[in-house]
Amino acid sequence: MGLNEGRASPRTSGSTAVASSGDKPAIWLWSQYLLDAAAWIVAILLALILRYELLVKEINVPGIAVFCAVAVVSQLVVGLSFALYRGRYSFGSFHEAKLLVIVAVLVAVILVLVSVAFFTVIEVPRSIGVIAFPFACMFLAATRYLKRMYVESKAKPGEDAQRTLIYGAGFLGNSLVGRMMQDPGSPYFPVGLIDDDPAKKHLRLSTVPVLGRVDDLRDIVARTQASVLVIAFSEVEAAQVRRVSDLVAGLGIRVLVLPPLRDMLGAAGAGIADFREVAVEDLIGRRPVDIHPDEVAGYVAGKRVLVTGAGGSIGSELCRQLATFAPSELIMLDRDETGLQSTQISLTGRGLLTGRDTVLADIRDADALLDIFEDRRPEVVFHAAALKHVSLLEQYPEEAWKTNVQGSLNVLRAAAAVGVTHFVNISTDKAADPTSVLGHSKRVAEKLTSWHAEATGRRYVSVRFGNVIGSRGSMLPLFTEQIRNGGPITVTDPEVTRFFMTIPEACQLVVQAGAIGSGGEVLILDMGEAVKILDVAQRMIAMSGKDIDIVFTGLRPGEKMHEDLIGVGENDSRPLHPKISHTSVAPLHPGKLNLQRWKTEGGFGRGQLDVLPDDVAAPSTARTVGPAT
Repeated sequence: MGLNEGRASPRTSGSTAVASSGDKPAIWLWSQYLLDAAAWIVAILLALILRYELLVKEINVPGIAVFCAVAVVSQLVVGLSFALYRGRYSFGSFHEAKLLVIVAVLVAVILVLVSVAFFTVIEVPRSIGVIAFPFACMFLAATRYLKRMYVESKAKPGEDAQRTLIYGAGFLGNSLVGRMMQDPGSPYFPVGLIDDDPAKKHLRLSTVPVLGRVDDLRDIVARTQASVLVIAFSEVEAAQVRRVSDLVAGLGIRVLVLPPLRDMLGAAGAGIADFREVAVEDLIGRRPVDIHPDEVAGYVAGKRVLVTGAGGSIGSELCRQLATFAPSELIMLDRDETGLQSTQISLTGRGLLTGRDTVLADIRDADALLDIFEDRRPEVVFHAAALKHVSLLEQYPEEAWKTNVQGSLNVLRAAAAVGVTHFVNISTDKAADPTSVLGHSKRVAEKLTSWHAEATGRRYVSVRFGNVIGSRGSMLPLFTEQIRNGGPITVTDPEVTRFFMTIPEACQLVVQAGAIGSGGEVLILDMGEAVKILDVAQRMIAMSGKDIDIVFTGLRPGEKMHEDLIGVGENDSRPLHPKISHTSVAPLHPGKLNLQRWKTEGGFGRGQLDVLPDDVAAPSTARTVGPAT
């Protein structure tokens, strides 16, 4: 939601005289020149009066008339030379003020030279140009300031505009106040600013005062009768949003946030006026980690890149991010044709499914997978295809084995067979000290990736992260649907906690991992503090405005009360990125895989499966790459 319901109209984007000079009519610009000419005439007359100490009889009127004409013509010539009267600069801006000083200096220099060269003819003292200069600067600026005040007084929001508080009196806050005050059609009327900086206690931005700190928010809302609060930070922290949300709880005030700075500056079309309601993602979400684009481009740009699970939440976002690094070919593989079509539409705007960018295949089919790899010869592979639902896989562990273990092995073998140089396996925090079938299956996939890194000597790594906000089948869409249906919301335990991250953040980590990970490593994002699921449920209920019950169901088989990111005995080294930990897992030879032992002994890849005998041969990269027994 923006100043004009989501998008600034042409009128708000630059048609007012204050906002931009580019559209000012010629009569406006030339009227300004006439005022500037009058300013020089008045400045020269004042300079003469001061120079002659009010003895006006000594003034040579014809000479002064010529002198004023020189000033008027000089102002026109110099002003046109610097585009002062061509609408190049925003009216009343600092850029125009700086230009005014430059133009006034040059005109004053011309006047001094004329008075020196023609003193005997016009009889104007040589000092008049110097004395007139500060008066001229003052008058030139004053006319513009008065004009700006007049325009701003005419451009204020209407009576129906909502009374709005802005949290943050920095650059964005200043820009927002300006946009709101200059747009008669704005639905928001700023009545005050809030800032925690003591130095801004008495600050005013476009006549809007700073009324206090965020701790005073409830009192400020009561005084101003505001109905909207805009958080004016480009990258607002979740803790900050939670604090504001708690402070205004029960006051009937809408809290709006700005889009991230990368969206405002990007090609998506989001702008500084595109507010939106606070979502639960803002309350528990996090700022995406900064990646190093040069490192990423070094191994992705110009390469053939293949993504498995490209139709899923993570896989599709991964494809979109990879496309920005200009790979020579982006191959999207999935067994879900509808998911593939959605990803293709998001990238190309078309969903014809006729090109070579989409591949329909199941990673369980080793022969089909090898055919695809031998045909397309990918150089970089991101393995996102997996089954991920804890409870369902507890009931059907063989499905986890077929997809997460054997399917991953099929992808690894095919990649090794065609000489893939970079392989990134997407894992989960449930693989750290696993207690569930999902966690154990993903742990084995990490160990298989580590083994292939040793066997090939190439950069094969795994990436481990927590719950992804908004992904298909995740907690937030489930809670949203339960609220929509009138409840209740089901939570396993009042004390259960989980780590959360956004889909873009998860994919940025995956992309960065291929650049900085060494063969066999597992990379883990610093995800901050775990969030209580009960807190999330309560906040979502409060935001919905409904009376929804919460039912505690108890932990399900395989679930932990608190997840771990780094398992017992694993290192937490951060040699290259302050937010990314590097650890390692023991390699697991594919020849040691055995489904029955995995099921019956309850080890799910632990214990004896960690051992890598020296007498076991490396996996063949020939056509016979069927399941190991």
